[in-house]
Amino acid sequence: MTQPGTTDRMTRLLALIPYLTARPQGVAVAEAARDFGVTDRQLRSDLELLWMCGLPGHGPGDLIDLSFEGERVRVTFTAGMVRPLRMTTDEAVALVVALRTLLELPGLAEREAVSTALAKVSTAAGHAADRVTPVAVSVDAHEEALSVVRDGLERKRALHLHYYVPTRDERTERTVDPMRLLLVDGKWYLEAWCRRVEGVRLFRLDRVDDVVVLEEPAAPPPQAHERDVDNGVYQPEPGSPAVRLRVSRRARWVADYYPVDSVAPLEGGGLAVTVRTADLAWARRLVASLGGEAVVVEPAGLAAEIAADARAALGRYGVDVQPTPSDAG
Repeated sequence: MTQPGTTDRMTRLLALIPYLTARPQGVAVAEAARDFGVTDRQLRSDLELLWMCGLPGHGPGDLIDLSFEGERVRVTFTAGMVRPLRMTTDEAVALVVALRTLLELPGLAEREAVSTALAKVSTAAGHAADRVTPVAVSVDAHEEALSVVRDGLERKRALHLHYYVPTRDERTERTVDPMRLLLVDGKWYLEAWCRRVEGVRLFRLDRVDDVVVLEEPAAPPPQAHERDVDNGVYQPEPGSPAVRLRVSRRARWVADYYPVDSVAPLEGGGLAVTVRTADLAWARRLVASLGGEAVVVEPAGLAAEIAADARAALGRYGVDVQPTPSDAG
């Protein structure tokens, strides 16, 4: 999981104070998080950062002040940040085009809210909005999948989908019982009971090649529970084997990009990293893709498989490399 972009976060921080000011009685953290399209954890992190911002001088009386009452938050001192962000004419026109296009999407939820927003933005844009010419917009597969999944959820019907699994570089076909839609870090996920693996899975919609709504009702079993994604979308299954790696300075990004159990510094700027995964084939491809910048410490069998893959690849170039004892660990 990568951290949200700096630009997105800055825009959100600038909008938070006017948002809170417009709600003098306070607002639930969960509600604010939904309004800004982020997790509760991310919004709390944003509020903690705002708490340390303010006027030059940086004395306690110059900083933005927030008040927490249970799960509600309100702003008690704005440090002058009370004016909402204003759009330029170009930005307003672009938003008008986007909202009009959105209204054309089949199965759109909150159509009334989109229509209301379009009317307000059109009024703000003035005559510029009247000059917006019709545009031909093709809805990509991701948006089509989102529309179909929403339809299945609303009608409580099972879904049949073709899904690309990047860790195995494989396209799969399965029937699922949809449970809910999630928007995490700007990406849509379907959480559903997968009948193929008999477990709850998260499916990223931009990896869905095709999805159709079935006539049979969705029926997640009693053991199907929604996942807590506050700590990230990827969460290894309990008991997943540990993969211990030594990565070089140039591959330190692995510890930031993937959820890890532990990280320890090594001489030369590298890291000792432990990750957990039920799919050792994914770890095998990860190490191979790092091109010698990572070494498997455990499990030994994985190290031997990667060494065999490397010898096979060199063999295709006519290079004969004999296995050594070190290939086992």
